[in-house]
Amino acid sequence: MRPVKLALLGCGTVGSEVVRLLHEQAPDLTARIGAELELAGIAVRRPGRKRGSLPVDESLFTTDALGLIKRDDVDVVVEVVGGVEPARSWLVEALRAGKSVVTANKALLAEDGATLHEAAAEGAADLYYEASVAGAIPLLRPLRESLHGDRVTRVTGIVNGTTNYILSSMDASGAGFDEALEKAGELGYAEADPTADVEGFDAAAKAAILASLAFHTRVTAADVFREGMTAVTAGDMASARRMGCTIKLLCIAERGPDARGRESVGVRVHPAMIPRTHPLAAVQDAFNAVFVEAEAAGQLMFYGQGAGGTPTASAVLGDIVAAARNKLTGTRAPGENAYAHLPIRSIGEVVTRYHISLDVAERPGVLAAVAGVFARHEVSIATVRQSGRAQDAQLIIVTHGAPDANLAATVAELDQLDIVRSIVSVLRVEGGA
Repeated sequence: MRPVKLALLGCGTVGSEVVRLLHEQAPDLTARIGAELELAGIAVRRPGRKRGSLPVDESLFTTDALGLIKRDDVDVVVEVVGGVEPARSWLVEALRAGKSVVTANKALLAEDGATLHEAAAEGAADLYYEASVAGAIPLLRPLRESLHGDRVTRVTGIVNGTTNYILSSMDASGAGFDEALEKAGELGYAEADPTADVEGFDAAAKAAILASLAFHTRVTAADVFREGMTAVTAGDMASARRMGCTIKLLCIAERGPDARGRESVGVRVHPAMIPRTHPLAAVQDAFNAVFVEAEAAGQLMFYGQGAGGTPTASAVLGDIVAAARNKLTGTRAPGENAYAHLPIRSIGEVVTRYHISLDVAERPGVLAAVAGVFARHEVSIATVRQSGRAQDAQLIIVTHGAPDANLAATVAELDQLDIVRSIVSVLRVEGGA
């Protein structure tokens, strides 16, 4: 049987690991597929660049990605370049021509996954993207296939290793955000420009992909409420610890009624306090974990290395094997299943609990005035704790569940009170009663 030929787009951190694993595991991969995997070419920007001891013939490198994709002998296109363009144009070309695509491109899938799925349907081709979320963790295929007979109601996850390392470090050592970020950079967990991670853009893209699969509805990154974690302080961590909680940057996708009672989907990314008894609270360092809740299956946890060249390449290789098998047998993977067409619920309608720290004047009537603001906006107070005296007086308030819009109106009015010197922090509280 002739080899299954691959066109590899990109040979950076992930791409070079894909090449290495293809070489090292060649006998096993051939046995699993029933035919050899063969690199037809590797598209890169700088073909002459030194790539160490990469086990590949230099003649395979090319700068003509589109020409490589259009070759008649190419069966599967593997894209690990990233970004929206030109990756979108390349993959649409491949899919419409009936070539299977394996991609790790979360940004493209979250912004315009619909175009890729439509091109795959048009060309009767496979589109695999397990590596786009949570690295080596087998997560998307269970959502797309294993749980297809169930009804997923909620997906909660830690899907960015950089931010989880930073928050884990702050929790363990009492360090501030800047100090923990610097340490993450020294260890190679944080990029020179960490904006995409710490401001939640990376997690929001992954949240959109998870929500689309879990709820059979097209969700884009623009539909995801996003709040970064740069404002989380050592004081917030200490307050969380006193409550028996820790703070994580969470992606949360949930299915339920909106304000008008319609079935809808809400997707958000933000820092949140969670009880230390919650399974996600034990996820430390740069690891990822996703907690899935379904009506019949109950609660499921997926945990592992969510980033890095080798873990991500492992997921890419798994998709290559599946795509190659399908090529040989003339079958297809499940396509897009966005039949539900559920509306996206705004963040203002999301109900959760809140932890609010206020720097207040130390004088009679302060607590009553603050409580009155909460009551006017129908936000019920669960607990109040005062810390410090005089110029250092702080009120720390934890609420019962309330719509986000009500909380926002409460905070806006508190900010206008002369007895409130500053609103130190506002954090959501997830899990627990």
